[in-house]
Amino acid sequence: MSKKRKGFIPVMLTPFKEDGAVDYNGLTRLTELYLNAGAAGLFANCLSSEMFEMNEEERLAVTKHVVDVVKGTVPVVATATFGGNIREQADFVKRMYDTGIEAAIVITNMLATEIEMNDVFEERVYRLLEHTDDIPLGFYECPDPFKRILPAGQLRNFVDTGRVIYHKDTCLDIDLVKAKLESTRHMPRFGLYDAYMVHAVESLKAGSAGLSCIQGNYFPELVVWLCNHYDDPTQQDQVSRVQQFFIDHMDVMHDVYPVVAKYFLQKRGLAISTFTRRFMGVFDQEVKTKMDILAGAYETLYQDINIQLAV
Repeated sequence: MSKKRKGFIPVMLTPFKEDGAVDYNGLTRLTELYLNAGAAGLFANCLSSEMFEMNEEERLAVTKHVVDVVKGTVPVVATATFGGNIREQADFVKRMYDTGIEAAIVITNMLATEIEMNDVFEERVYRLLEHTDDIPLGFYECPDPFKRILPAGQLRNFVDTGRVIYHKDTCLDIDLVKAKLESTRHMPRFGLYDAYMVHAVESLKAGSAGLSCIQGNYFPELVVWLCNHYDDPTQQDQVSRVQQFFIDHMDVMHDVYPVVAKYFLQKRGLAISTFTRRFMGVFDQEVKTKMDILAGAYETLYQDINIQLAV
């Protein structure tokens, strides 16, 4: 997950059929969409993928399918810790790594409870490292069932082991992001990918390796464009406009997600169902209307800045 070139790492959706089964043909089409849009890597089996609604074998099968479609063109990472004792979690890390991923991702809330202190969490991380051979790992500050945010110093300690190469940051605090970046700057193999698009440009300028956000499940080309042009002195008016677009439309993209993202991709021509196993609210006509308005705003934007759509 090199940070030499800024990149977009999609938090992948999982297409399902109307009967709830995984739609592997749809997953192929979705993976190809991300690649055609210019994604620098893929984060399979994450919260957007409805990982908590899949069993172990489905998590492995979905990840392996993505790896097979990608064929080594970009790195793939995938969540590999879902609770239980350290040995159990370590065993699944090994099984997930065997699918061909670049790094197995540790959910920060799965190694210690919400009331347990950071020293308990840290001790368990080191135990997990001990039981997972030399497998490259990453961290994911997943907001469900609660969000455990890593302090900058603690992240540095983990990165200094040489085993941690990836971090999906969800702290929403640009000052903390900058502190994490400064504390890990000496490790070229490590990359921090920011999830919060409100400060996307500032994060990229501060040194983040790229962006890993749900907005990429609506318009991945736009996130890629921002990673490519955030510091282009000839494009700063357009960069400011794109950054403001993400800020202005933040709330609507989170409402009834991920159903709304699947609906939006349908409107773009991707043949997938809006079915989700995870209930996040009612997808009614009011929500559809908001998505239609968002689609119109995006069409105007991508035409004005001359972005080529992947679908």
